Amino acid sequence: MTKIEFSKVKIFGSLLRNVPILLLLISVLNEFDFNYLEVTSFSFNFPYILIFYWSLKKTESLGYGLIFIAGLINDVVVGFPIGISSLTYLLICGFAAYLRNITLRPNLFKDWMFFLLTILVVNSFIYSLLTLFFLFKINYMSLLINLTFTFLLYFVFAHIFQFYQRKVFEDSNA
Repeated sequence: MTKIEFSKVKIFGSLLRNVPILLLLISVLNEFDFNYLEVTSFSFNFPYILIFYWSLKKTESLGYGLIFIAGLINDVVVGFPIGISSLTYLLICGFAAYLRNITLRPNLFKDWMFFLLTILVVNSFIYSLLTLFFLFKINYMSLLINLTFTFLLYFVFAHIFQFYQRKVFEDSNA
């Protein structure tokens, strides 16, 4: 293998290892949903899934500082008061760290149920702050739809992330 081929492989491997960071930044910049396709009854919070999974399974993939900055970017894009999304994301990291420390045998179903508890508690806290201090009007039906699809899609994305983790990080415990 020549020096140029080796450096290309090294750059490609480094890029593959940073896919969670790229996905996080793209997802907070884009704030994607299906309203562009006129599907109003489907939305989910991909950054929640991404942050919870990678904070739980491979903490070095996303740093807390980067997660905080991603939250600030999300606040600017969405129009929330600065720091709300950062607080949300760091609370999700805290729940994931707690689960990681008390878990002896990882189990996707238990992680999924704990993710439900996490998004319920964190969203309740954040939306209470938004309504009490910032007088935000909340559409509870869209919030319920978002929480439901975020919860259901965690299971799907967890399988995708596990496959990615096995292939890229060569982690047999994923």
